[in-house]
Amino acid sequence: MTKKETENTDFSKYIKWFWITILGGTFAVILLFLLASWGFLGALPTFEELENPENNLATEVISNDGKTLGKYFKENRTPVKYKDLPKNLVKALVATEDERFYEHSGIDFKATARAVLKMGKGGGGSTITQQLAKLLFHGEGSRNIIERVLQKVKEYVIAIQLERQYTKQEILTMYLNKYDFLNLAVGIRSASRIYFGKEPIELNVSESAMLIGMLKNASYFNPLRRAELVKDRRNVVLSQMERNNFISEKLKDSLQQQDLQLNINREGHSDGSATYFREYLRDFMKSWIKNNPKPDGTFYNLHRDGLKIYVTLDSRMQKYAEEAMAEHMSNLQRVFFKEQKKNKTAPFYDIDASQIKITMDQAMKRSNRWKRMKKQGVSEKIIRASFKEKTDMRVFSWKGDIDTIMTPFDSIKYYKHFLRSGLLSIEPQSGHVKAWVGGINYNHFQYDAVKQQKRQVGSTFKPFVYATAINQLNLSPCDKFPNTLYTIPKEKYGMPEDWTPENASKKYGGELTLKQALAGSVNVITANLIDQVHPKNVVNLARRAGIKSEIPAVPAIALGSVDLSLFEMVGAYSTFANKGLRVEPMMILKIEDKNGTVLEQFTPNSKEVLSEESAYVIINLLEGVTQSGSGIRLRSRWGSYPDNVATGYPYQFTNPIAGKTGTTQNQSDGWFMGIVPNLATGVWVGGEDRATHFAGITKGQGATMALPVWALYYKKLYADPKLQISQDEFEVPEDLSIELDCDKAKEEEDALNSLLEEAPEF
Repeated sequence: MTKKETENTDFSKYIKWFWITILGGTFAVILLFLLASWGFLGALPTFEELENPENNLATEVISNDGKTLGKYFKENRTPVKYKDLPKNLVKALVATEDERFYEHSGIDFKATARAVLKMGKGGGGSTITQQLAKLLFHGEGSRNIIERVLQKVKEYVIAIQLERQYTKQEILTMYLNKYDFLNLAVGIRSASRIYFGKEPIELNVSESAMLIGMLKNASYFNPLRRAELVKDRRNVVLSQMERNNFISEKLKDSLQQQDLQLNINREGHSDGSATYFREYLRDFMKSWIKNNPKPDGTFYNLHRDGLKIYVTLDSRMQKYAEEAMAEHMSNLQRVFFKEQKKNKTAPFYDIDASQIKITMDQAMKRSNRWKRMKKQGVSEKIIRASFKEKTDMRVFSWKGDIDTIMTPFDSIKYYKHFLRSGLLSIEPQSGHVKAWVGGINYNHFQYDAVKQQKRQVGSTFKPFVYATAINQLNLSPCDKFPNTLYTIPKEKYGMPEDWTPENASKKYGGELTLKQALAGSVNVITANLIDQVHPKNVVNLARRAGIKSEIPAVPAIALGSVDLSLFEMVGAYSTFANKGLRVEPMMILKIEDKNGTVLEQFTPNSKEVLSEESAYVIINLLEGVTQSGSGIRLRSRWGSYPDNVATGYPYQFTNPIAGKTGTTQNQSDGWFMGIVPNLATGVWVGGEDRATHFAGITKGQGATMALPVWALYYKKLYADPKLQISQDEFEVPEDLSIELDCDKAKEEEDALNSLLEEAPEF
């Protein structure tokens, strides 16, 4: 064989092996894809799974004005639709992650080839559809190269199936809804709200570019930890948008000079608005879920099924309520701390060393530290010793949380110094709860002062005594009663001793009208009234008005010796504003599933408690409290302020307000209940323990502790005309038979007496 023939033969062999390699490789790739599509490389998602890919969807709590108050979630994901995505966000995504997205059918072979050639040198070849397939069906890629190749093949197959199943818009939307942007921001809506405090549709070009930049690796490009790196990555996205003619070079250059301009709004379970209400709602939903199974018999999952709970709260009113409480309570706390510097048993009064020891011991045993160590089998001796060991901790202050070192025992004592507060607003006509603030800070004080807590109500209970008397005896606010000590014998109601209450002022003599008596919170006249109508009838009226707690039928309830919740009190007071008709307070409007199907619609229950005339008379009496009684600070040029009652907040309300203050024994509790025609609001202030209180009545009364929260809150409400909180007169019943004008009544009485004096004797 000649040399030329040998060379031809060798060349033929090369050609042969070349085609064998090419064809064999192609066949192997095709076979690999076929095996993957047939399921031999592991199960592929079924048609049903592709149609409904499993997601952990957050349940959303939505206010009456359409704002998200908070969520319950395993993953903080609330999906949005394509129409809710701004165009600049979609353009940023396509420009950065998949320039030929609209041209391929799931696999970009050009990008794949480029990625193979650049192996180990960067340059990914995955399309958005492939990235979605990865997120939906296997998550993070394997570090084993063989397993990773097999995963890639499956991604290709799933991507093609997804392209057949969904439109391009749906794929983009699913991808953005699925991606975890860190910091509890799962999905584009949570990311938009958490990082910028807005809905996705409101994102500008720079904000959209930052979020799309995080898609490369959210753990690395974390704006809360690496702001400069995130800014650089955002600028890369902006360059890609300019490269694809989505933005101009001038706009790109301008935006690249800007900072990230983050507006962090955390959405943890303890973050956001109406935290105390949302905790109440969580317990309600547990019961609701148990009693409302799905059609297939399984139960809804509050943290995964994407329910939508529409509630009666108004996000604006809730915000104003929380702001008002923080504004007043931070100032009140400063004054209380100042007073306690002179108190040897701070923060307690009226109890001795042994009682303080019991109080602190009970607090230790209620703490998470004690419960955790007890569960671990640690002896009580060691547990107690641990409370004396200094440790790093973060504690609450009104100026922000403080990192410090102290013993757990000292931290308990520190927290005992803080005064707590609660506020509840109800629309009387509908029963809708509009604002619910259960405490000063949910992260540190989780006991709810609205519904969970019950405290002595003091003089705020007196209107129920007056209402019973007016309803039964047809009394007028102008009727007079002697301002003298009134004794109820023990035999009459089976009491251990005679009951003779005293006025707080210790002042007696003469006669007072009912309006004057309630305005001045005169105890002796209230005692007289409850004796005339019998305590049982007062209890019955309070029960019809919605108070469900146990109330003993004894005369002492006239002065508010009973423990009730703020929720009960505001609900009952709403009856007076609603013409004697009680509407059961309601917090939930409806519950929907993730598809928008209504699962339950809620309607309020109502019943008549008082005649319209009697209810209006009580309102008239309560107006007297804010006109000339303990609530007059609402009218004053200066409202009360703890340091100096001559200075403070300028309230200057001129509109009709029906209200009542309440102060319990030793100033342990301060209350204010205030009503305008379409909103009833109650405020409570006090320490965790009844022994934690101001030393004197000036700073410790309800008018000083609770009334300012109400006043600041209503100032904010009236400054927002969209809320339409009434400043009108209360509606007068037709054919009102009870005289309310005491000056006119006195003139008529004097005229009658004059006629009687001049009448001839027979």
